[in-house]
Amino acid sequence: MDTQTLTPENPDERVVWLAITGTYIFWILGAMYLIAPVIGWILVLKIIGRVLFHAEGIRISFPVISWIGAMLLMLFALVIGHLIEGLGLAQLIKSSIGWAKGWALLAIFPLIGGMQIRPELIYRASCVVGKHTLILFPLFILAWRVGLPSTLYVSPLSIIGGPGPEFFSVSLYEIDPGSGIPRWRLFTPWAPALGMVGNLYFLFALQETDKRYRLYGIIGSIIMVLISQSRLAILCCFALIVYFNFIRYAKYPWLYLLLSPVFLLAGVLGETVLSTIESSIHSVKAARADSTRVREALGNIAVERWANEAVIWGHGIVERGPHMVEYMPIGSHHTWYGLLFVKGIVGAIALALPLIVSVCCLLSSVMQSRLSAVGMAIILILLLYTFGENLEILAYLFWPGLVILGAAHTQTKYPTN
Repeated sequence: MDTQTLTPENPDERVVWLAITGTYIFWILGAMYLIAPVIGWILVLKIIGRVLFHAEGIRISFPVISWIGAMLLMLFALVIGHLIEGLGLAQLIKSSIGWAKGWALLAIFPLIGGMQIRPELIYRASCVVGKHTLILFPLFILAWRVGLPSTLYVSPLSIIGGPGPEFFSVSLYEIDPGSGIPRWRLFTPWAPALGMVGNLYFLFALQETDKRYRLYGIIGSIIMVLISQSRLAILCCFALIVYFNFIRYAKYPWLYLLLSPVFLLAGVLGETVLSTIESSIHSVKAARADSTRVREALGNIAVERWANEAVIWGHGIVERGPHMVEYMPIGSHHTWYGLLFVKGIVGAIALALPLIVSVCCLLSSVMQSRLSAVGMAIILILLLYTFGENLEILAYLFWPGLVILGAAHTQTKYPTN
C-alpha cells in the first residue's frame, strides 16, 4: 500500500480520522471537550446495533472486558458515594453524566479498538496534527510578542457543561505566574495536558512509515512537549525513547554485555548515584516551587480526608480546596489521590486492576509484536500521568491511545466473550 495515500476505508475509520485531524478546527469552535464522548458513544451504539440487528459478532478480549467492568465499578462507587453522603438526585444525575464523559471513555475506546480501525490511520492522523502545529505555532508566538489577549474567547458551547471554561476557551498563550515567561496549552485545558498529548503523538509518530509524515509528527509532538514546560512531559518523552530502544535491541546479546558493567558500576557507586538523582529531583521541583507546593498540599489534604472520613466509597464529588492550595479541587493533579477522595479505595482498585491486567496480557507479546509494544507504551504514559494529572478529566484528549490499546489487545490471543 502506498503510504502517501493512506485514507479511511470505512465509515468508522472516517469518523476517527476526522476527529483527530480536525483537532484545531474543533479547538477554534470550542468543541474539543465534546467530540470524544460524542463519537465514542456513537461508535459503541453502532457496535451494539450490529450485534443485535445484523447478527455480527465482535471480538472482545479479556483485558478490554476488565476495562469495561472496572469503569462500571467506578459508576457503582459514584452512586454509593452520593447515597452515603446524601448529595441528592440532581447531583447524582450530574455526576453520572460526568462519568459518561470521563471514566466511561477508558472502557469505550478500547472496545472501539476491536472494530475495523487500522492503527496506521491513527498514526498518520496524529502526524497531520503535528504538521498543523508546525504551521500554526509561529502565529502563537507572534500573538504573544505583539501582546494579543492570551484568551480570545470562551465558546458558547460551554453552556452544555463541563469541568470549567478552560475546556471551551481558545487560548493563544499564557504567562506562567511563577517564572513570568510564556507557555502554551494550544487545544488542551492547561499546559501539562499538552505535554501528555505531545508524548502520545510522539509515540504514534515513531510508528509512522512515511518519512515526511514521520518528520512532521516527531517535530510537532516535541514542540508540544517543550512549549508545555511540563517536567513530567519531558520525563515521559525520555522514558519512551529508552523504552523503544530497549525493545529494539533487547534481542541482541551485546546489550546485556554492555549493561552488566553499568549495573556493576552503579552498585559500587550506588550511594553517589542515589544522591545525584535525589539532588536532580530536588532541582526539578525547585524550578517551579509554587506548583510543587500546591500539588503536595492537595495530595496531603486528599489522603488525610479520605483516611479519616470516607475510606471505602469516598466523598462522591470533588470539593474546592482552601486558600493554601489556591482553591483548586482536592485531589486534582493526581489520579490516585483524586480517586481515593472521590470514590475511595473502591475507585482506586477499579483503575489499578485493568492497568495490571493490560500490562500482564501485553507482556507476553511485547517483544514479538510492534502493536503490543505500542500498547505497553500507552500504558506507560497513562501510569506516569496518574501521578501528575487526573486521567478522567483528560480522557477526551488521549482517547486515540485507548483505541490503539484496544487494537493491541484484540490482535493478541486471549480468551474471548
